[in-house]
Amino acid sequence: QVQLVESGGGLVQAGGSLTLSCVVSGRTFNSYSMAWFRQAPGNEREFVAAIKWSGTTTYYADHVKGRFTISRVGATTYLAMNSLKPEDTAVYYCASESTRQRNNPPRAPEAYAFWGQGTQVTVSS
Repeated sequence: QVQLVESGGGLVQAGGSLTLSCVVSGRTFNSYSMAWFRQAPGNEREFVAAIKWSGTTTYYADHVKGRFTISRVGATTYLAMNSLKPEDTAVYYCASESTRQRNNPPRAPEAYAFWGQGTQVTVSS
C-alpha cells in the first residue's frame, strides 16, 4: 500500500520561511518523480515544483521560481519555501507520479497516482 505523509505546514508572516516534508512508503521512491501542488480556496489545484525520479533535475512554476526549492533525501521529498507571500497561502500536497522513470515530470495533477493528505500553509501580511 502506497502512502504519502506530509508535515511542516503552519502559519508564518510574509517574508518568512517554511519547509514541508513528504515521506513515501510502499513504493520504490527513486523510480517515480515527485511533485508538490497547492490549492487555495476556490481555485484549482496548481503545480508548484517537481523533482525527476533520478533526483537530477528539478522543475518549478514561474511564481515560485527562486523562492522555493524541491529536494529529495531517500524516501523523503522536501519543499523549502522562502520569501513567502500571502498569495502562497494554500493547502500543499505532495504527489507521486503514475509512470515509472518518465523522462520529464508532468505538471498536470492527473498524471500523479498517489497523493498526500495535504498540509495547510498560511502566510499573514
